[in-house]
Amino acid sequence: MSIPDYQSIMLPLLKYASDELEHHTRDATDELAIVFNLSDDERKELLPSGKQAIFDNRVGWARTYLKKAGLIASKKRGYFFITPRGLKALSEKPDSIDVSYLSKFNEFNDFINTSNSSSKVHISSITNEELDPEELIENNYLKLHEELISEILDTIKDYSPSFFEKLVVDVLTKMGYGGSRKDAGQAIGKSGDGGIDGIIKEDRLGLDVIYIQAKRWDNTVGRPEIQKFAGALIGKQAKKGVFITTANFSKDAEVYAKQTGNIVLIDGPNLAKLMIEYNVGVSTVKTYDVKKIDLDYFDET
Repeated sequence: MSIPDYQSIMLPLLKYASDELEHHTRDATDELAIVFNLSDDERKELLPSGKQAIFDNRVGWARTYLKKAGLIASKKRGYFFITPRGLKALSEKPDSIDVSYLSKFNEFNDFINTSNSSSKVHISSITNEELDPEELIENNYLKLHEELISEILDTIKDYSPSFFEKLVVDVLTKMGYGGSRKDAGQAIGKSGDGGIDGIIKEDRLGLDVIYIQAKRWDNTVGRPEIQKFAGALIGKQAKKGVFITTANFSKDAEVYAKQTGNIVLIDGPNLAKLMIEYNVGVSTVKTYDVKKIDLDYFDET
C-alpha cells in the first residue's frame, strides 16, 4: 500500500483517539502505520529534504488540522486527546474527514484564512491536494531546482568550449581544488594532449594533481571516450582523473570508469547541481525561512 496523504490520515487518527485517553503522537504514528499496512521501506521514505519521514510528517499535519478544527486538543507536548466535538464528528460516521469537512468549523476557517492572508494559498487550491503544506513547499522547491538545472545546461551549450573550460575551473576552485583561482586557470586547457584537457591541484598545497577532461557535448559519452582518457592517465602515470561533460554517460562508460577505480564522471545534470551548490553562474533571488516552534524552549521540566 502506498503512503496515504495527510487528509486520508485524519479520520483514522481521530478514531484512534476515540477511547478518550491521552495519546502520544509517536504511538499514534506507529499504530496508523499498521492500519495502513505500510512496509518498513514506506515508513522510512523521507521528504525531499531528507530530514523527516514522509508518513510521520503527514501524521503530524493531520494532527495539526484536527486540532485547529477543535476535534482534538493537547495539554502537554507531543500528546493529544479527542474532544467532545471530535466524538460528535465520529458519531456522525463520516466517510472521510478532510479539509473540506473541517471547513464547517469556524476555528479551522480562521486558521486557514490567517494562513491564506500571508501565503496567498487559497483553501480551494488545497482541498483535494494530497501533499501537506510542508511537502508542497519542498516539492515546489525541487521543481524550481530541476528547471534551473535544465536552464543552466541549455545556457552552457550556447557558449564556446573555452568558456566551458573556464566554468569547470570556477566550479572546481569553489569546491576547494586548484589552489588559487589564478593557479587553476593556468592549469586548465594548457596540456591538450593524449585525451587530457587540463591538470588541477587536488588541494591548496599541491600534494597531488587531478587530470581533467572537459567536454561540452550534446551526445552521450560512451565507453571509448573513457577508455581513451584512462589510457592518457596511464601515460602520465596519473593517479586520479575527472571527466566532466554537459551530456550524459552511457551505462558501459559508467561501469568502465568504476572499474578503473580512479576516474570520476560528472555529467551535465550533476555539473549543474554543483554550480547551484557552489553558486557558480547563479544568484539567490529570494530566501524563505520555514520555522517551527521550539518545544524544548517551553519545557519547564
